[in-house]
Amino acid sequence: MSLSIVEKFYYNNRMKNFPIIIPIFPLSGVIYFPKTNLPLNIFEERYLSLVNDTYKKDKLMGMVQSQRTSNKIYNVGCLGKISDLQKSEDGRILINLTGITRFKILHEVENKKLYREFKVDYKGYELDLKKTADNYSTESLMDKAKIFFKRNGLLLNWKEFEKLDEVQKINTLSMISPVTNEEKQKLLESLTNKDKIDTLENIISFYLHETNYNNKTVQ
Repeated sequence: MSLSIVEKFYYNNRMKNFPIIIPIFPLSGVIYFPKTNLPLNIFEERYLSLVNDTYKKDKLMGMVQSQRTSNKIYNVGCLGKISDLQKSEDGRILINLTGITRFKILHEVENKKLYREFKVDYKGYELDLKKTADNYSTESLMDKAKIFFKRNGLLLNWKEFEKLDEVQKINTLSMISPVTNEEKQKLLESLTNKDKIDTLENIISFYLHETNYNNKTVQ
C-alpha cells in the first residue's frame, strides 16, 4: 500500500496540526491502535493530572506500552483523543480514548509535572489517517481468528464485528487478540495494513499449530 504525492502532501499537512510534545500514559500490556477505542479507568494522582490537563487543552494524549523487564517504554505508541470523560464520586475519571495515529518517540522532555512528556514524530504513519484500506483479503485471517478466539474461550460478536470497516477489523483484532505484549507491539509497529494482516495471521497460525501439536493432532 502506498500514497500518492497528493495524498502524502494532504496527510503531512494534517499531521502538522498534531502536537510534537505530548503527555504519555505508559501501561504494560495495554496497547491500542488508530481507529479503535480504549476505555480507561484513571485513579492514580499523576494520571488524573495528565487527563485533566489534556482535557482542558486539546484532548490529545499518547499511549505507549511499558516494557515488562525494565522501566523503559517502547519507541512507538498511538496518539488518541479523549472522546468521552466522566468523573466518579470517589475521585476516579473514566475516559474513552479514540486512536488517531501512531508516533515514534524522539526523546523525553523535562518538566515539573507529575506525568511524563515526550517529543514525538508522526512521519511514516500517514496511512493511519487514510479513511479506507486497500483491497487486501482478510478472509484467511478471519477464519483463523475465529478458531483462535474459540480455543481461548473468548467470545466476540462476529456479526457485529463484520460491520466494522476493514481497517477497524484489522486493528481491533490486533488489539484484543490473546497474544504476548511483544507480539502486539510488533503489530503496532507494522507500517502497512498488509504487513499487519500478514504478521497477525502468522502469529495466530503459530499458536494454532502449537495447540494442535500439543494435542497431537498434527497431520
